[in-house]
Amino acid sequence: MNDQPDTLEISQTMADIAESSQKLVAGFLARRSGSPPGSDPGDPGSMDPYNIGGAFIEMTTRMMADPAKMIEANMSLWQDYLNLWQSTATRMMGGEAEPTATPEDGDRRFKDASWSDNDVFDYIKQSYLLTSRWLQSTVADVEGLDDKSAGKVDFHTRRFVEALSPSNFVPTNPVVLKETAETGGQNLLNGLKNLLQDLDENTGRLNIRMTDEDAFEIGKNVAVSPGKVVFRNDLMELIQFDPSTETVARRPLLIMPPWINKYYIFDLRKENSFIQWAVGQGHTVFVISWVNPDARLAEKTLDDYMLKGPLAALGAIEKATGEAKINAIGYCIGGTLLACTLAYMAARKDERIPSATFFTTMIDFEDAGELAVFIDEQQLGALEARMDKLGYLEGAEMASTFNMMRGNDLIWSFVINNYLLGKDPFPFDLLYWNSDATRMPATMHSFYLRKMYLENKLIEPGGITLDGVALDLRKIKVPCYVISTQDDHIAPWKSTYAATRLYKGPVKFVLSASGHIAGIVNPPAAKKYNHWTTPEDKKNPKTPDAWLAAAKEHKGSWWPDWDKWVKKHAGGKDVPARQPGSGKLKVLCDAPGTYVKVRSG
Repeated sequence: MNDQPDTLEISQTMADIAESSQKLVAGFLARRSGSPPGSDPGDPGSMDPYNIGGAFIEMTTRMMADPAKMIEANMSLWQDYLNLWQSTATRMMGGEAEPTATPEDGDRRFKDASWSDNDVFDYIKQSYLLTSRWLQSTVADVEGLDDKSAGKVDFHTRRFVEALSPSNFVPTNPVVLKETAETGGQNLLNGLKNLLQDLDENTGRLNIRMTDEDAFEIGKNVAVSPGKVVFRNDLMELIQFDPSTETVARRPLLIMPPWINKYYIFDLRKENSFIQWAVGQGHTVFVISWVNPDARLAEKTLDDYMLKGPLAALGAIEKATGEAKINAIGYCIGGTLLACTLAYMAARKDERIPSATFFTTMIDFEDAGELAVFIDEQQLGALEARMDKLGYLEGAEMASTFNMMRGNDLIWSFVINNYLLGKDPFPFDLLYWNSDATRMPATMHSFYLRKMYLENKLIEPGGITLDGVALDLRKIKVPCYVISTQDDHIAPWKSTYAATRLYKGPVKFVLSASGHIAGIVNPPAAKKYNHWTTPEDKKNPKTPDAWLAAAKEHKGSWWPDWDKWVKKHAGGKDVPARQPGSGKLKVLCDAPGTYVKVRSG
């Protein structure tokens, strides 16, 4: 029996592809011709949306000013290619030869055996690796660039190199070629259909689907921990979760997520739900579920987010439980807001938060990592102009920025899967949450980016004023648990270590393996991602490197270590478990509430 695809069938499929391609391009151009300029960062009305032209011009000028160095770099590349040609020829003649270039650990683009077993594709792979590394190292070796320009050039050169990977193109990807042969080209036709589906009909903007969004429903198979909304204002809903133990710690626990994301990163599934785990450890857990704002909230400020977020929650929790003091957790920019709140409360001599936990939180933005590439006066001005038109920033814009920082994993892997292999994205709860970003009010977000990232005012005493109070982080004297992650690309752990020298209370610093999300959402049962600690009775070293050198590595999750720490601040003996609605606050609706279900776009 002949398993090869029929020639006529292949011809018909290719004709369908050609016809679909023509419709795709025609439709795309028609939509773009009617779209308003400035509608997104890639709009043709903005020729340099990321303000990188000047940096690359300066880099090129300095590079050309040192021709001897360029000749040396080119000769080095030529020698590498000679070695590659020699080793490839040896292999083709049946001999053994060591590879000239190999992928870095964790590079999944070339994991298929064809990239190594087939001499042609092995050559393509190594040629790409040699050239890409030469380009990046040559650019990095240019002298005389200021740090900001050097960072931009390095970042966008790496994005350019990622885009040109042979794995991203049909003729140079053996996995795609095999799929095309086996399906008679049906994968390419399916890929075009997926591409059409992902193109926004109004703007032509490509929104790459990372997961099967129809596979999830908030309150059905994500965000399912039982609880009630017991308080609501125009910026947040406060959810109190049902207890699962007979007694609970006296002091309730308040979780403050970042306002760019939905709270259910802490409640994806029962197996990895931090909320359910904390409830099971005997905590009365409350979480802030931020609103997904529209133009009506354009003028909301960071003051409003503090007053109507954590401070409003404190009053509501006291009514719900009778407890005036609570232990607080802030995640990412939710942690930055928690730091602002603690400084505000310290100035007001408000002691209702006796302990604070910070998940991957930046307070000193001097070294903000790769995000700093997107923060300068020209880019902020363009961003503010777009926000002024709408009254908010779409969450998808921030999500796109974060995705660019991990392009191979969060962009190109899906381009290959969805458009070249023609497959539907796999249902994955974490990526569903990642695509469910919230908008940000224009006034608040502009203030946050300027005062934190651009001017780094939070670490200056009195550098930021909220609700008439000049903030000074050095007045924070409550015990703090600061957990950061080793491979964090959003809040670099060495930058978050600044908390140990700014807060004046006892600070326990803990480092988890993995990244910004996986290192935090790491349940003990998974037995993954080790963590590092130092003895609490020893002073934190001045530098993060010195801290790590003295730290002890522990197997698995840091959650039990945190639970042990926070229960030292539980306020005394346990009390009978509290049911939502049993206090002075009435139940408004079941968890997960209404705000979390409002999607952007």
